[in-house]
Amino acid sequence: MNNIRNRIEHQFAAFARKIYHHRFKTIFLMLIAIGALLSQLPTIKIDTSTEAFLHKNDPALLTYNDFRDQFGRDEVVIVALKPQQVFDAIFLKTLAKLHTELEENVPYIDDITSLVNARNTRGEEDLLIVEDLLENWPETEDQIQEIKQRALSNPMYENMLISKDGTFTTIIIRTQSHSSMGLEDEIMDGFEDFDDTIEVSADTERKYLTDEENTEVVLAIEKIVEKYRSPDLPIYLAGSPAVVHFLKQAMMSDMQKFMLLAVLAVAILLYVMFRRVTGVILPLVIVILSLLSTISLMAISGVPIKVPTQILPSFILAVGVGSSVHILAIFFHRLRKTKNKEESIVYALGHSGLAVMMTNLTTAAGLMSFSNADVAPVAEIGIFASAGITLAFIYTIVLLPALIAVIPLSSKKTETLRKNNRIMDSVLESIGRFSTTHPKKILFVSFGIIAIAFVGMFSIRFSHYPLKWLPETNTVRVATEKIDKELNGSMSMEILFKTDRENGLYKPELLNRIETAGVDFEKISFKEIFIGKTWSVTTILKEINQALNENDPDAYTIPQNKPLVAQEFLLFENSGSDDLEDFVDSQFSMARLTLKVPFVDGILYDPLEEKITAYLNKNFHDVDFQITGLVALIAKTFNNTITSMAESYLIALCIITLLMVILIGRIKIGLLSMIPNLAPIILMLGVIGWFGFPMDLFTMMIASIAIGLAVDDTIHFMHNFRRYYDQSGDPKKAVFETLHSTGRAMLVTTIVLSIGFFIYMFASMQNIIRFGFLTGFTIIMALASDYFIAPALMVLVNKKRA
Repeated sequence: MNNIRNRIEHQFAAFARKIYHHRFKTIFLMLIAIGALLSQLPTIKIDTSTEAFLHKNDPALLTYNDFRDQFGRDEVVIVALKPQQVFDAIFLKTLAKLHTELEENVPYIDDITSLVNARNTRGEEDLLIVEDLLENWPETEDQIQEIKQRALSNPMYENMLISKDGTFTTIIIRTQSHSSMGLEDEIMDGFEDFDDTIEVSADTERKYLTDEENTEVVLAIEKIVEKYRSPDLPIYLAGSPAVVHFLKQAMMSDMQKFMLLAVLAVAILLYVMFRRVTGVILPLVIVILSLLSTISLMAISGVPIKVPTQILPSFILAVGVGSSVHILAIFFHRLRKTKNKEESIVYALGHSGLAVMMTNLTTAAGLMSFSNADVAPVAEIGIFASAGITLAFIYTIVLLPALIAVIPLSSKKTETLRKNNRIMDSVLESIGRFSTTHPKKILFVSFGIIAIAFVGMFSIRFSHYPLKWLPETNTVRVATEKIDKELNGSMSMEILFKTDRENGLYKPELLNRIETAGVDFEKISFKEIFIGKTWSVTTILKEINQALNENDPDAYTIPQNKPLVAQEFLLFENSGSDDLEDFVDSQFSMARLTLKVPFVDGILYDPLEEKITAYLNKNFHDVDFQITGLVALIAKTFNNTITSMAESYLIALCIITLLMVILIGRIKIGLLSMIPNLAPIILMLGVIGWFGFPMDLFTMMIASIAIGLAVDDTIHFMHNFRRYYDQSGDPKKAVFETLHSTGRAMLVTTIVLSIGFFIYMFASMQNIIRFGFLTGFTIIMALASDYFIAPALMVLVNKKRA
């Protein structure tokens, strides 16, 4: 095994010498390749939708897409107004003006509803009249009071268009379900070649409303609403499209701002550590090129940036800086002794090239286990984080030596660096002495701390509550919480009932069951969740029946006669209203039941769905039903995320353990090396549990960075320990040599990266604050494990040879 290791190290040294002699050609060829890759960068897309969490062939997403194709988009933007008095002539004119301006200026609108055009079904002699509530504008106070009485007595309006106490009113905006992008081109193509029009239409898959189009909608609404908002007329903007937009806006702003600050902090600290501009520029060049190349690969693959994949820049920063700093630390250390740049490059790559390759190979292989995850962004992180690690490795061993070769280095800087390293050498000397003198005490204390952390892991609570990521004063959070409270919810869950036969919905018995289900579901309430309102085709049917029975409130019921049901539906269709299309298909074989729920922690939607499913299994065993809608997708997504991440991390640890054994060459040492690998992850999970941090998507992703950095440090330590132990036969001496060589790079990397990530704690969003703190903490714990636990283990299991 040692011979193989030595041969590989010699190959790295020879490779470095070749790069040095062909440095200009290497840089030229690398820049051409990188330039070709980065040319695709402008085509990258961003998708923060809930649907983006699922694979395109996921059954839940396919069901949701079928629903959208049939009934349109279930997500709505809610504009809630709280005037001094809703039923006031001046305010009603303001409402009508705002309604009209929104309708005329907001793009991609499919439907807009308010008290202005709310459906008002009434009977007049033998006629069924379906009109707008304000079809005839009220001119007198009596007419306004009549409108008020009609509005407050209409069950459909309550908590939909007007709050129960009559103080809030809303404008509900539903956008088109399909995107218009590319549609104009298809139409023009059809004009150019009429014969192919049918074929193009059949073969072209319509895309759903894009993230960019959703942003256009929300920005247009916000711009118009702002003109009407005043201290006397508070206006709240909520609904999932608005929340997604503002969440994306805040998250992208925070991540971009603090990523730049983190890079700046890393640059400053690298300069403090190396006292060279080259020690700053070179690692950052490698990191930035690796990151941009990774994003370019995503663009080429047609994979958009999603909420979880925003972690990639931080991940590439951590791994990229680590690899280049290890090479540079050895290079500068050697340069101080030899004053020979070529020999120092050759030595650095021969010394650490294999270890860098091992760390990148192990981390990439571990993360590739994510590629089969049920949650699309998690799978994409596995694929593209692995690709990013591989690119960072290539740039580190090819481009970094070539750049070092062409950049002039002054000896003055090297002298300054030598003076500044005395403190670091003293610290490393003390750590080495302590860890080799008291190995049993170190392990006893370490395992005690790990045990406490392990107990804390049982207190971890899973959560997916994007609204709580935003500050308490954030406008969309305030608006959503206000609307959830005053109007009993801002999100919806959908249930589809399929009879699989034409006119199957004419059966009063089935309609009664759907109606009863809605009533029973409104009784469900636990923790923060409740069902605030339900509506379906039975709502329209009851309105028709009441209107045809002299508008008698007692007739607000479902007709118990099949021919009468059919007749009433026909009369409604003939009235000119197309509202039935929102609730049933054209064959009257499929119905939709909508459940209004609040925007709460996504972990609560799954037990809600379980309760609903149990009810439906009991009461609709003879009818096919499907639960879908955005809320159902959130429940499915978060459940999949928990399962996928648990499985992926387990597989990753198994792969890493196997590779550690293979790379170190001894089963016992390979298995023991997993203790310092796992320790920082367990400690991080313990902190999450003990401090009550929610285990959300961002928190789950931290472990991937932890694995990368823990494996990085451990492999560098173990690789160099084996080298020095084989040379001296003394485990204590091997620990000292390891700490004085690679230990310096580990310390530099840890200080630089931990402070870089701690900067995220000044962000505005709670999830990013926790991300910064926990990642910085984990990086420090990874170093502590390899400074204390790893040396203690090596001293105890390796005997001093004579």
